[in-house]
Order: sequence, then structure tokens, then C-alpha cells
Amino acid sequence: MRKIPFSPPDVGADEINEIIEAVQSGWITTGPRTKLFEKKIADFCNVDKAVCLNSATACLESILRLLGVGPGDEVITSAYTYTASASPVCHVGARLVMVDVAKDSFEMDYDLVEKSITDKTKVIIPVDLGGIMCDYDKLFEIVQRKKNKFCPSNKLQELIGRVSIVSDAAHAFGASRNGKICGELSDFTSFSFHAVKNLTTAEGGALTWRHIDGIDDDWIYNQFMLLSLHGQSKDALAKTKLGSWEYDIVSPAYKCNMTDITAAMGLAQLTRYNDMMKKRKEYIGMYDAAFKPLGIKVLKHYTPNYTSSGHLYMIRIPGISCEIRNNIITKLAERGIAANVHYKPLPMMSGYVAMGFEIKDYPNAYGVYENEITLPLHTCLEKEDVLYVIENMKEILDEIDRG
Repeated sequence: MRKIPFSPPDVGADEINEIIEAVQSGWITTGPRTKLFEKKIADFCNVDKAVCLNSATACLESILRLLGVGPGDEVITSAYTYTASASPVCHVGARLVMVDVAKDSFEMDYDLVEKSITDKTKVIIPVDLGGIMCDYDKLFEIVQRKKNKFCPSNKLQELIGRVSIVSDAAHAFGASRNGKICGELSDFTSFSFHAVKNLTTAEGGALTWRHIDGIDDDWIYNQFMLLSLHGQSKDALAKTKLGSWEYDIVSPAYKCNMTDITAAMGLAQLTRYNDMMKKRKEYIGMYDAAFKPLGIKVLKHYTPNYTSSGHLYMIRIPGISCEIRNNIITKLAERGIAANVHYKPLPMMSGYVAMGFEIKDYPNAYGVYENEITLPLHTCLEKEDVLYVIENMKEILDEIDRG
């Protein structure tokens, strides 16, 4: 029996050597490697600057804080996502507004998004689930139509002049839509480099933004630096310059910087990333060829309009219940195959139920959740592993049909 883990990190000699060099350099906190990683992320995403922090959650919260979002404001996101899309809204004290997904879709219902916008709405957080970018043309059309309702509360909001689009692109580094790479399309974008992501720094994340007329990109970058390092006017690297020890604390801010050790891993991963995405695309093609003829609903990763990062292989088996879905996952585990579910909708989680959310208000989210299974998809797999998953999945489904 093969052992097929769900999503182990693809880390080898290149990453180990980069980390060793970082440690041996004597500079292990935020320093030259982090700054280089930021530059390479920006180049990859076709933007002028990027910021690397210790998680995508910190990135998302920092964006909300830069935008001045807080008590009295509203932020819209999807009910079908992981908590990291929503918790930063709660951290800044804004009101969390969840919308249902469209029927038989993992994307927010865009009509519901538009109906949910009020004069208190400051941000929409679309979720690029599984590595597929949302329909940003529709989202920008919506916020343009609703400009007359927008009430800015700081200079940055005033310059943007409408509700901001802040992408939770935790899954989507390297994805593209209509010729634009993920990271250059939204007002702000947050990426995750967590251990299970396509590109990993063990823990970490990055954020990018589009240029905003009237605001210097260096000013935006410096605001994120202040937010991520206690509001300290100089980072450790700047303080090493001769006679430059003195600094100021301009606000009682936060501590969420990326270190050079984690950036070193990211630099090595980045050199391999295009090849890693090609491998994911190959395995998705194998899965699709096997499962589409069976009537299984597969997530479309590649179309003429968009290209996925290939982060998750999510399938839906029509007509099954949660109980049957869970039984399939158990049977796969008995054959050495680790499968998962993405996601249990947030209105089913006790922390959000306590806030007043109820799953009955999100029937489409429940409908896609109850028959969804995520199969192993990562670059540590070999073709024989993918074939093993396919063979066993077919056998299990045959057993269920006969039973």
C-alpha cells in the first residue's frame, strides 16, 4: 500500500543550502534576503513593490489598517473560506459581512455582493479559492456602480474613491486572469507561503498593491514597515549603518516581520516555481481525464480566460451526503491516501455562530460543502501516486454505487 500525504512541503537541497548560507551570514532576522525576496516577488507580480510578513493573515490585517478600516465600517467576504479571510476584519473592529457563494460555485454570488454594499462598506475581500482568481472585472464594475454610496474616512480611501478590492490570494500565487498576473489586478493582494502552499517559507506571506494616483509607493511601503515592526522608524538593517543607532517609535504597532531565514527558503523556492506549477498542471490533467467521465464535478483550473496556480484539486460528487463524503475520505485513508475538505463554511464554525451567523442563511455554501472532497495535489507526488489515487477513488465509488 502506498502512503500519499495530503500536502507535504517540497523542500530539498536548494532550500537547505540557502538557509545554511543565511545562518552563516550572521544575519537571520529581517535583512538583505528578505529585501531581495520582496523585490523578486514584486517582479514576479509585475508591480513596483511587495512586502513580506510572517503570514498572509498579518498581510491582510496590515492592509485593512493601512486603509483605516475600523469600528463603524463594514467588510464583505465569502462564507465559503478559511477563517483567515474573515478574522482580520474582526481584529480591526469592523463589522464582518459574509455573502453566500453562487449556486454550484466556490465564488461569491456577485449579485449578493452588490446588494450587500452600504455607505459603511470600505472593503470587499474576494477569495481566490484553490488557486483560481475570481472575476475581478465583475467586482470592479460593482464597486464603480456603487461609488455614489462610498464614504471615505481617510486620505487613502479618498484617493481610491470607491470600495477597495483586497484579494485573499493565499492559494493563488502565480495564477493569472485576462493577461494579468495575480498581485497586479486588485487594489491590494495578500499571499500565503505557509507550509502547505505551492511556494513555502514554512510560515510567511506577502502583499502587493496597484499604484494609487496621488500616493507614493515608497510611502505605502514604509507604512507597512512601521506596522510590522512596532512602529519603529528604522529596522535592524538600517540601524547597522555607522552612527545610525537612534530611532523613533511613531505608533504602538505590531510585530509580524519576515526573517531572512524564511526568506532564504522562499528565494530557493522561487527559482523552481514555474517548473513546480507545470507539474501541478500535469497532475490536474490526469485527474480531470479520469474523473470527468464519471460525472464528478471538477474545478476548472485552466480556461482561455484564466490560468490557475493549481493549488487544490477539489471535486464534488453529486447526490452524496456529508456522511457518505466523510466515509469516502475514511476509505481513502485506509488505503494510505490523505484527503481533505475545503472548506467547512464559516457560519458552521462555533466562533462565527457566536457572532450570529447561521448556515441556513448560506444554502449554496452548504450545498457545495456537503459533497466536496480535496484530493492530494503537490509536487512531491509522482505520476504513479496520482494513478494510485485515481484507481482507489474509482474503486471506492464503485463500492458506494453497488451498496
